[in-house]
Amino acid sequence: MAGRRHPVAIVLGIILAVLGILGIAGGAGGAGPVIPLLIGAALTYLGFRGGRRGQIVFGHACIVAGCYMVAWGVQLAQVIGSAPGWLQILGGPLFWGLFSIFGGICANFHGFCNCVQSCASERGRTSCHS
Repeated sequence: MAGRRHPVAIVLGIILAVLGILGIAGGAGGAGPVIPLLIGAALTYLGFRGGRRGQIVFGHACIVAGCYMVAWGVQLAQVIGSAPGWLQILGGPLFWGLFSIFGGICANFHGFCNCVQSCASERGRTSCHS
């Protein structure tokens, strides 16, 4: 049973997926363009499907992308070798990789939470917001 559609998630997911495809087609080095493609595809699926399964797919995609970004950030930290500034920390892949991993863990826990499972069966209640 498909959940209700979320147009904002669908539009953002399509934009991210197109940016990832353009990055791959443009010959961007490494697997960097795969991250927006992966998260965009998962976000589009979440927007169409919604519900528990969509949350879990999105959470796993965020964890996979976050692990790649953390590994990339650790490699960059070894190459650069100097103490980064605040903007370099907040703009670097290590920070966003950790942010993505913890966000994916949160999405997975939320997908298995009783609040989501009870919301799917009790759509008519006003206290249930999904």
